[in-house]
Amino acid sequence: MEETTGTESTGDTESTGDTARSDTGQSHETPPRRSRRRCFRRALRIALALVLLPVLFLLAAETALRVNYRGDPADGTYTRGQDAIWLGHAWVDGRKKDADVQALARRLRSTGIRDLYVHAGPLEHDGTLPKSAYARAGWLIPAVHRALPGVRVQAWLGDVLATESPDGMRLERAATRAAVVASTREILAAGFDGAHFDLEPLHSGDRHYLDLLDDLREVTRAHGVPLSVAAHQIDPLPAFHSLWGTFTGHPKWWSQAYFGQVARRVDQIALMSYDTMQPLQSLYGGYVAQQTSLALEATPPTTDLLMGLPFFHDNRFGHRASAETVPAAVRGVRLGLSRTDPGRERFGVALYVDFAATEDDWTAYREDWVRLS
Repeated sequence: MEETTGTESTGDTESTGDTARSDTGQSHETPPRRSRRRCFRRALRIALALVLLPVLFLLAAETALRVNYRGDPADGTYTRGQDAIWLGHAWVDGRKKDADVQALARRLRSTGIRDLYVHAGPLEHDGTLPKSAYARAGWLIPAVHRALPGVRVQAWLGDVLATESPDGMRLERAATRAAVVASTREILAAGFDGAHFDLEPLHSGDRHYLDLLDDLREVTRAHGVPLSVAAHQIDPLPAFHSLWGTFTGHPKWWSQAYFGQVARRVDQIALMSYDTMQPLQSLYGGYVAQQTSLALEATPPTTDLLMGLPFFHDNRFGHRASAETVPAAVRGVRLGLSRTDPGRERFGVALYVDFAATEDDWTAYREDWVRLS
């Protein structure tokens, strides 16, 4: 008997495994192998597209920012005397003295700074605020008024929100919002010239925050003082906050429409135009120019709009000190103002933050934003 090896003679063709060799010596793949190879090539093309498309998109977006940084700002786009600065907690906890107030006054005279946001918190997660948090306010406020007539001392209040972790303030609780309102009454009774809120991370579309602002506005109006807020950046592309939030869990941006809803409920809104993830000054400046334009479009002319300047020099994810400089920010602000609403009077910049600022920061602010006003 002939031994069987799994190969059968079929005339002119010999079958071995899944290939067939004709009498011409050419190999032909059977349909299963061709199908597998087609699937592999298709999967490879899809994988390459998934990698390359975001890269190409990023390159296009960064190129647009670089182009946005070109050009010359319009004449007259300098301070309108509506600027502000965030001041640390040392001003109300006993560390600062009369000599410090005098030094601050010398620093701020002949600038455009009208508002001081003095850290008087943080608020407790339940919305309450111990009086010990601003124990020296009774000394600071009249001292500033004497040294800097016309400059307002606003209480800077904030807290971490429980939007991305289980710990923090929960604005969805009516009792918490009521406690924030009560704390604001107490802080204004202590003599502050306004209330400035910075609650983060605050997601775009948060209706409870809008309800809180409506209640706070009644309190500040009754006292005849401004209600001020620090605001997230605006979507650089439509609905970008939703896309970013899906992948990271941290939406970061607000929609332009939501920014406008907030701006209409307050007297003053300061856009935190730093921590932008931009690696170069030109890209950062172009980004600030875009943010300035978007904010101007959304903010009613009856609300003060301030653009935040980075008076700090951290190097961490989201912030590169060599890119996010005061000169780049001021140029971006002036370009955005020039292109969108160069005559806007209720407009300024806000400097973050006093205890991290360098002499170079102050020089750039004076020479680029104040000097030709």
